[in-house]
Amino acid sequence: MATILLCGVDLFFRGKLEGLLPGHHLVTTDSVDPADVVIADIARIDAQEVADAYPDIPIIGFTNHTDTAGLRAGQAAGFDQVLAKSALVERIGGIVDELIGEPR
Repeated sequence: MATILLCGVDLFFRGKLEGLLPGHHLVTTDSVDPADVVIADIARIDAQEVADAYPDIPIIGFTNHTDTAGLRAGQAAGFDQVLAKSALVERIGGIVDELIGEPR
């Protein structure tokens, strides 16, 4: 089980992530639990600030597929994975398992 820090993720999408990531503990930035992985909504946060705040934690960034500037910002900030929201929904379980080193 991983602790996953959500940055800028709205309540509706958080509910969707909870359904896609059963067995993992999802927290927000006000939590004291140390995170194993960060998931950030690039459209709602500053990608470089998130990368600077969590330099030793794998970061998954996502945004709308039409937000090419956001996708580039996540890549430029050094996020481990940068995906369109639809791809994130399809692949999130495998990506988290890969980043925390657990076999799928």
